Amino acid sequence: MNSFRKAILSGKGPNSGDPLQHDKLARGAEPDDLSSVEVPRSEARSENHRDDDRHRLDQETATVRFDGEEYEVDLINLSGGGAMIRADFAPRLWERIDLIFGEGAEIECAVRWLRYDRVGLEFAHETRIDCDPETRDALLLDVIRRSFADMTISIARPDVEPVRATPAAKERDNDAIANSRRTERRHPLVWKGQVLYNHGSEKVRLRNISANGALIEAPISYPLGAEIYLDLDDAGQHFATVSWTRGDKVGLKFQNPFDLRLLGKSKPEVAPAMMIRPGPSRIYADQDNPWAEGWQRQSLDELREDLEGYLKR
Repeated sequence: MNSFRKAILSGKGPNSGDPLQHDKLARGAEPDDLSSVEVPRSEARSENHRDDDRHRLDQETATVRFDGEEYEVDLINLSGGGAMIRADFAPRLWERIDLIFGEGAEIECAVRWLRYDRVGLEFAHETRIDCDPETRDALLLDVIRRSFADMTISIARPDVEPVRATPAAKERDNDAIANSRRTERRHPLVWKGQVLYNHGSEKVRLRNISANGALIEAPISYPLGAEIYLDLDDAGQHFATVSWTRGDKVGLKFQNPFDLRLLGKSKPEVAPAMMIRPGPSRIYADQDNPWAEGWQRQSLDELREDLEGYLKR
Protein backbone atom coordinates (compact mmCIF):
# COMPACT_ATOMS: atom_id res chain seq x y z
CA MET A 1 0.00 0.00 0.00
CA ASN A 2 1.52 3.31 -1.03
CA SER A 3 1.91 6.31 1.27
CA PHE A 4 -0.92 8.27 -0.36
CA ARG A 5 -3.50 5.50 0.09
CA LYS A 6 -2.21 4.89 3.64
CA ALA A 7 -2.62 8.54 4.53
CA ILE A 8 -6.18 8.60 3.15
CA LEU A 9 -7.35 5.37 4.76
CA SER A 10 -5.81 6.31 8.11
CA GLY A 11 -8.20 9.23 8.28
CA LYS A 12 -5.38 11.74 8.74
CA GLY A 13 -5.58 13.14 5.21
CA PRO A 14 -2.79 13.89 2.75
CA ASN A 15 -1.41 16.84 4.72
CA SER A 16 -1.46 15.27 8.14
CA GLY A 17 2.15 15.47 9.23
CA ASP A 18 2.72 11.89 8.15
CA PRO A 19 6.46 11.10 8.47
CA LEU A 20 6.44 10.23 4.78
CA GLN A 21 5.56 13.84 3.99
CA HIS A 22 8.62 15.85 4.82
CA ASP A 23 8.57 19.31 6.33
CA LYS A 24 9.08 22.20 3.96
CA LEU A 25 12.74 22.98 3.49
CA ALA A 26 14.21 26.39 4.18
CA ARG A 27 14.48 28.78 1.26
CA GLY A 28 17.56 28.66 -0.88
CA ALA A 29 18.99 26.78 -3.82
CA GLU A 30 20.09 23.18 -3.41
CA PRO A 31 22.92 21.63 -5.44
CA ASP A 32 21.74 20.08 -8.73
CA ASP A 33 18.14 21.09 -8.07
CA LEU A 34 16.93 24.01 -10.17
CA SER A 35 13.38 23.57 -8.85
CA SER A 36 14.55 24.81 -5.46
CA VAL A 37 15.38 28.24 -6.85
CA GLU A 38 12.55 30.68 -6.20
CA VAL A 39 11.78 32.96 -9.15
CA PRO A 40 9.59 35.86 -7.97
CA ARG A 41 6.92 37.36 -10.21
CA SER A 42 7.72 40.83 -11.50
CA GLU A 43 3.99 41.61 -11.55
CA ALA A 44 1.07 40.08 -9.70
CA ARG A 45 -1.82 38.47 -11.57
CA SER A 46 -4.67 40.91 -12.03
CA GLU A 47 -7.25 38.12 -12.39
CA ASN A 48 -7.63 34.34 -12.28
CA HIS A 49 -6.82 32.83 -15.69
CA ARG A 50 -6.73 29.17 -14.68
CA ASP A 51 -10.26 28.27 -15.81
CA ASP A 52 -9.59 29.60 -19.32
CA ASP A 53 -6.06 28.28 -19.81
CA ARG A 54 -5.81 26.60 -23.20
CA HIS A 55 -3.98 23.32 -23.67
CA ARG A 56 -2.51 23.05 -27.16
CA LEU A 57 -2.38 19.39 -28.11
CA ASP A 58 0.02 17.58 -30.43
CA GLN A 59 -1.31 14.82 -32.69
CA GLU A 60 -4.33 14.09 -30.51
CA THR A 61 -7.54 12.70 -31.99
CA ALA A 62 -11.07 12.27 -30.74
CA THR A 63 -14.46 11.16 -31.99
CA VAL A 64 -17.41 13.48 -32.50
CA ARG A 65 -21.06 12.75 -33.11
CA PHE A 66 -22.83 15.09 -35.52
CA ASP A 67 -26.23 14.70 -37.15
CA GLY A 68 -26.40 11.02 -36.17
CA GLU A 69 -22.97 10.11 -37.58
CA GLU A 70 -19.61 9.66 -35.84
CA TYR A 71 -16.38 11.16 -37.23
CA GLU A 72 -12.70 11.00 -36.27
CA VAL A 73 -11.28 14.52 -35.82
CA ASP A 74 -7.99 16.13 -34.86
CA LEU A 75 -8.14 17.70 -31.41
CA ILE A 76 -6.09 20.89 -31.65
CA ASN A 77 -6.64 22.39 -28.22
CA LEU A 78 -8.86 22.31 -25.15
CA SER A 79 -9.85 24.82 -22.50
CA GLY A 80 -12.21 24.95 -19.58
CA GLY A 81 -15.02 26.16 -21.81
CA GLY A 82 -14.43 24.61 -25.21
CA ALA A 83 -12.23 23.02 -27.86
CA MET A 84 -10.87 23.48 -31.37
CA ILE A 85 -11.08 20.55 -33.77
CA ARG A 86 -10.10 19.92 -37.39
CA ALA A 87 -12.93 18.10 -39.19
CA ASP A 88 -13.81 16.89 -42.70
CA PHE A 89 -17.52 17.65 -42.33
CA ALA A 90 -19.26 21.02 -42.41
CA PRO A 91 -21.55 21.94 -39.52
CA ARG A 92 -23.34 25.28 -39.24
CA LEU A 93 -23.02 27.82 -36.48
CA TRP A 94 -24.82 26.93 -33.23
CA GLU A 95 -25.40 23.29 -34.20
CA ARG A 96 -24.84 20.55 -31.64
CA ILE A 97 -21.77 18.30 -31.69
CA ASP A 98 -20.94 15.68 -29.05
CA LEU A 99 -17.21 15.39 -28.33
CA ILE A 100 -16.37 11.79 -27.35
CA PHE A 101 -13.12 11.02 -25.50
CA GLY A 102 -13.96 7.41 -24.65
CA GLU A 103 -16.79 5.13 -23.60
CA GLY A 104 -19.05 7.10 -21.30
CA ALA A 105 -16.88 10.22 -21.65
CA GLU A 106 -18.82 12.71 -23.77
CA ILE A 107 -19.31 16.47 -23.67
CA GLU A 108 -22.18 18.19 -25.45
CA CYS A 109 -20.96 21.18 -27.48
CA ALA A 110 -22.27 24.04 -29.59
CA VAL A 111 -20.47 25.21 -32.75
CA ARG A 112 -19.06 28.64 -31.89
CA TRP A 113 -17.10 29.52 -35.04
CA LEU A 114 -15.95 28.05 -38.37
CA ARG A 115 -12.79 28.72 -40.38
CA TYR A 116 -11.88 26.41 -43.27
CA ASP A 117 -11.66 22.89 -41.78
CA ARG A 118 -11.39 24.11 -38.18
CA VAL A 119 -14.36 24.23 -35.83
CA GLY A 120 -14.58 26.05 -32.51
CA LEU A 121 -16.75 24.32 -29.92
CA GLU A 122 -18.24 25.60 -26.68
CA PHE A 123 -19.12 23.10 -23.96
CA ALA A 124 -22.57 22.84 -22.40
CA HIS A 125 -22.57 23.77 -18.73
CA GLU A 126 -24.36 20.99 -16.87
CA THR A 127 -22.92 17.76 -15.47
CA ARG A 128 -24.03 14.85 -17.63
CA ILE A 129 -25.35 11.86 -15.68
CA ASP A 130 -24.94 8.63 -17.67
CA CYS A 131 -27.60 6.15 -16.60
CA ASP A 132 -31.10 5.05 -17.56
CA PRO A 133 -33.71 7.84 -17.71
CA GLU A 134 -35.69 6.52 -14.72
CA THR A 135 -32.65 6.56 -12.41
CA ARG A 136 -31.59 10.01 -13.64
CA ASP A 137 -35.07 11.49 -13.20
CA ALA A 138 -35.39 10.15 -9.66
CA LEU A 139 -31.91 11.48 -8.83
CA LEU A 140 -32.62 14.97 -10.19
CA LEU A 141 -35.88 15.21 -8.27
CA ASP A 142 -34.15 14.04 -5.09
CA VAL A 143 -31.44 16.70 -5.55
CA ILE A 144 -34.02 19.45 -6.02
CA ARG A 145 -36.02 18.37 -2.96
CA ARG A 146 -32.94 18.07 -0.74
CA SER A 147 -30.90 21.09 -1.82
CA PHE A 148 -33.53 23.51 -3.14
CA ALA A 149 -36.53 22.74 -0.92
CA ASP A 150 -37.43 26.42 -0.47
CA MET A 151 -37.77 26.99 -4.22
CA THR A 152 -41.19 28.14 -5.40
CA ILE A 153 -42.84 27.11 -8.64
CA SER A 154 -43.37 29.99 -11.06
CA ILE A 155 -44.46 28.64 -14.42
CA ALA A 156 -46.19 30.92 -16.92
CA ARG A 157 -49.55 29.50 -17.92
CA PRO A 158 -51.29 30.13 -21.26
CA ASP A 159 -54.39 32.31 -21.01
CA VAL A 160 -56.18 30.46 -23.79
CA GLU A 161 -57.01 26.81 -23.33
CA PRO A 162 -55.85 24.73 -26.31
CA VAL A 163 -58.23 22.75 -28.46
CA ARG A 164 -58.87 19.40 -26.82
CA ALA A 165 -57.85 16.31 -28.72
CA THR A 166 -59.59 12.95 -28.45
CA PRO A 167 -58.56 10.97 -25.32
CA ALA A 168 -56.69 8.30 -27.29
CA ALA A 169 -54.79 10.81 -29.43
CA LYS A 170 -54.02 12.95 -26.39
CA GLU A 171 -52.64 9.97 -24.49
CA ARG A 172 -50.40 8.97 -27.42
CA ASP A 173 -49.13 12.54 -27.79
CA ASN A 174 -48.44 12.85 -24.06
CA ASP A 175 -46.53 9.57 -24.03
CA ALA A 176 -44.44 10.63 -27.03
CA ILE A 177 -43.61 14.00 -25.43
CA ALA A 178 -42.80 12.40 -22.07
CA ASN A 179 -40.52 9.77 -23.60
CA SER A 180 -38.70 12.42 -25.67
CA ARG A 181 -38.16 14.61 -22.60
CA ARG A 182 -36.93 11.68 -20.53
CA THR A 183 -34.34 10.81 -23.15
CA GLU A 184 -33.07 14.34 -23.85
CA ARG A 185 -33.93 16.11 -20.59
CA ARG A 186 -31.69 19.12 -20.00
CA HIS A 187 -31.00 20.17 -16.40
CA PRO A 188 -29.04 23.15 -15.03
CA LEU A 189 -27.01 21.39 -12.31
CA VAL A 190 -23.20 21.35 -12.06
CA TRP A 191 -21.38 19.14 -9.56
CA LYS A 192 -17.86 19.86 -8.33
CA GLY A 193 -15.41 18.11 -6.04
CA GLN A 194 -11.77 17.76 -5.06
CA VAL A 195 -9.07 15.38 -6.22
CA LEU A 196 -6.48 14.32 -3.67
CA TYR A 197 -3.24 13.04 -5.17
CA ASN A 198 0.36 12.83 -4.04
CA HIS A 199 -0.35 14.73 -0.79
CA GLY A 200 -1.99 17.64 -2.63
CA SER A 201 -5.57 18.55 -3.54
CA GLU A 202 -7.22 20.40 -6.45
CA LYS A 203 -10.79 21.52 -7.06
CA VAL A 204 -12.33 19.83 -10.11
CA ARG A 205 -15.54 19.94 -12.09
CA LEU A 206 -17.58 16.88 -13.06
CA ARG A 207 -18.29 17.00 -16.78
CA ASN A 208 -20.05 13.63 -16.63
CA ILE A 209 -20.33 10.69 -14.29
CA SER A 210 -21.54 7.10 -14.43
CA ALA A 211 -21.41 4.04 -12.20
CA ASN A 212 -18.04 3.06 -13.69
CA GLY A 213 -16.19 6.35 -13.99
CA ALA A 214 -16.19 10.09 -14.50
CA LEU A 215 -14.87 12.80 -16.80
CA ILE A 216 -13.44 15.65 -14.76
CA GLU A 217 -11.95 19.04 -15.58
CA ALA A 218 -8.82 19.69 -13.51
CA PRO A 219 -6.28 22.54 -13.28
CA ILE A 220 -3.30 20.15 -13.31
CA SER A 221 -2.31 16.98 -15.15
CA TYR A 222 -2.28 13.52 -13.60
CA PRO A 223 -0.14 10.60 -14.81
CA LEU A 224 -1.82 7.75 -16.63
CA GLY A 225 -2.55 4.91 -14.22
CA ALA A 226 -2.28 7.17 -11.16
CA GLU A 227 -4.54 6.38 -8.23
CA ILE A 228 -6.47 9.45 -7.10
CA TYR A 229 -9.05 10.08 -4.39
CA LEU A 230 -12.19 11.89 -5.59
CA ASP A 231 -13.95 13.76 -2.78
CA LEU A 232 -17.56 14.60 -3.65
CA ASP A 233 -18.44 16.02 -0.24
CA ASP A 234 -21.65 14.43 1.05
CA ALA A 235 -21.73 12.14 -1.99
CA GLY A 236 -18.72 10.32 -0.56
CA GLN A 237 -15.05 9.79 -1.26
CA HIS A 238 -13.95 7.36 -3.94
CA PHE A 239 -10.69 5.85 -5.17
CA ALA A 240 -10.26 5.96 -8.95
CA THR A 241 -7.57 5.37 -11.57
CA VAL A 242 -6.62 7.84 -14.32
CA SER A 243 -7.44 6.04 -17.58
CA TRP A 244 -6.71 8.91 -20.04
CA THR A 245 -5.93 12.62 -20.21
CA ARG A 246 -6.53 15.30 -22.88
CA GLY A 247 -5.44 18.76 -21.83
CA ASP A 248 -7.43 19.65 -18.72
CA LYS A 249 -9.88 16.75 -19.22
CA VAL A 250 -9.22 13.58 -17.23
CA GLY A 251 -10.94 10.21 -17.51
CA LEU A 252 -11.36 8.30 -14.26
CA LYS A 253 -12.29 4.67 -13.66
CA PHE A 254 -13.77 3.96 -10.25
CA GLN A 255 -12.21 1.11 -8.33
CA ASN A 256 -15.67 0.22 -6.99
CA PRO A 257 -19.00 0.90 -8.73
CA PHE A 258 -20.37 4.34 -7.86
CA ASP A 259 -23.98 4.55 -6.70
CA LEU A 260 -25.30 7.55 -8.63
CA ARG A 261 -28.02 8.06 -6.03
CA LEU A 262 -25.31 9.41 -3.74
CA LEU A 263 -25.17 12.56 -5.88
CA GLY A 264 -28.50 13.51 -4.35
CA LYS A 265 -26.73 14.14 -1.03
CA SER A 266 -24.29 16.67 -2.49
CA LYS A 267 -25.55 20.15 -3.37
CA PRO A 268 -24.60 21.19 -6.93
CA GLU A 269 -24.35 24.65 -8.42
CA VAL A 270 -27.06 25.98 -10.74
CA ALA A 271 -26.17 27.04 -14.28
CA PRO A 272 -28.28 29.67 -16.11
CA ALA A 273 -31.79 28.48 -16.99
CA MET A 274 -31.02 29.05 -20.68
CA MET A 275 -27.74 28.18 -22.28
CA ILE A 276 -26.13 31.38 -23.59
CA ARG A 277 -24.99 30.26 -26.99
CA PRO A 278 -21.79 31.80 -28.29
CA GLY A 279 -21.60 34.49 -30.90
CA PRO A 280 -20.94 38.20 -31.38
CA SER A 281 -24.52 39.14 -30.51
CA ARG A 282 -24.80 36.71 -27.52
CA ILE A 283 -27.73 34.79 -28.97
CA TYR A 284 -30.00 33.23 -26.36
CA ALA A 285 -31.77 29.91 -26.77
CA ASP A 286 -35.22 31.50 -26.41
CA GLN A 287 -34.79 33.75 -29.43
CA ASP A 288 -36.33 32.93 -32.78
CA ASN A 289 -33.77 30.81 -34.59
CA PRO A 290 -33.72 27.29 -36.06
CA TRP A 291 -31.61 25.79 -33.26
CA ALA A 292 -33.38 27.19 -30.20
CA GLU A 293 -35.33 24.05 -29.36
CA GLY A 294 -32.22 21.88 -29.32
CA TRP A 295 -30.51 24.09 -26.73
CA GLN A 296 -33.48 24.49 -24.40
CA ARG A 297 -32.52 24.03 -20.76
CA GLN A 298 -35.17 23.81 -18.06
CA SER A 299 -35.02 26.02 -15.00
CA LEU A 300 -35.13 24.29 -11.61
CA ASP A 301 -38.80 25.04 -11.03
CA GLU A 302 -39.73 23.83 -14.52
CA LEU A 303 -37.64 20.70 -14.03
CA ARG A 304 -39.21 19.91 -10.65
CA GLU A 305 -42.75 20.33 -11.95
CA ASP A 306 -41.94 18.20 -14.99
CA LEU A 307 -40.34 15.45 -12.88
CA GLU A 308 -43.07 15.41 -10.25
CA GLY A 309 -45.73 15.24 -12.95
CA TYR A 310 -43.97 12.40 -14.77
CA LEU A 311 -42.99 10.29 -11.74
CA LYS A 312 -46.55 10.38 -10.39
CA ARG A 313 -47.87 8.72 -13.55
